[in-house]
Amino acid sequence: MLYHKVYEHNSSTEWVIFVHGAGGSSATFYRQIKDFKKHFNIVMLDLRGHGRSKDLNQKRPLKHYSFDKVSEDVIEVMDHLKIKEAHFVGVSLGTIINRILAEKHPERVKSLVMGGAITKMNIRSNTLIKIGNLLKNVIPFTWIYKMLALIIMPSKYHKESRNLFIREAKKIYQKEFLRWFKLTKDINPLLRKFKGKPMKKPALYIMGDEDYLFLETLKRDIADQDTSQLIVLDNCGHVCNIDQANEFNKHSISFLKSCS
Repeated sequence: MLYHKVYEHNSSTEWVIFVHGAGGSSATFYRQIKDFKKHFNIVMLDLRGHGRSKDLNQKRPLKHYSFDKVSEDVIEVMDHLKIKEAHFVGVSLGTIINRILAEKHPERVKSLVMGGAITKMNIRSNTLIKIGNLLKNVIPFTWIYKMLALIIMPSKYHKESRNLFIREAKKIYQKEFLRWFKLTKDINPLLRKFKGKPMKKPALYIMGDEDYLFLETLKRDIADQDTSQLIVLDNCGHVCNIDQANEFNKHSISFLKSCS
C-alpha cells in the first residue's frame, strides 16, 4: 500500500486527499498542512515509486504503469482508511490522476482542486517530452529533472518549488523514473478522451500566471464547463501551491467548504 500520513480533525467529517505530481512526493504539499488541517481531516500520500513509497514496486511488483493502475493505488488507501468520499487536491500530473478518479469512481470524489493542471500537452511540453525520451537512456535522470525544472519553472518566483522538485526527484530510483516517464506517451490520448466532456464533480482550477506550458490551453479547455472555476495567481508558476501558498490555501479551503 502507498505510504500515507493522516491528520485527523477533532470535529470535521470531511476528508481531503492530496495527490502530488511525477517526481514529487507528499512533501510537495508541506505548505498546505497547517491551514488545511484546521478545517478538514487530511491524507498526505506518496505515489508508487515516490517518497516513502519508493520501494512499493519491489514488494508488490507492477511491471507496466498506467494512470488507471496508479489511481487504483489511491482507492486502496481510501478503502484501508474507510473513507467513502473525499475532496481531492492535486498538482501537475496529480491532476490527471484526480480526473481519472472522478471519471472512474465518481461516488468516491466530492470535489477537486486542480493546481497547475494539465489538460493538454502543447508544442512546448511535447518537445520537452521528446527531448527527455532521447536523453533518458544516455544521461543520469537527475540531469533530465534539473533541465525540466529550469524550463518549467524558470523565474526567481519559482526558486523554492524548483529546488523542492529537484530534491525530491533525486530520491527516486532510475527504474522508477523510466516507468513514470513512459507514462508521458499516454497523456495526450488520455486527455483527448476528456476533451469536451464536462467535469462530473465541482472543480476549482488554480494556475500561476507564469505557467507557460499549461495555462492558455486550460483556459480554452474549461471555458464552457459550468462545473469548473479558474483562479489565476500573480507572480506564480506551475507549482502554484508553493509559489503562492497563502493564496492557494485561501481559495482552495473556501471552495472545499462550499462543496462540503
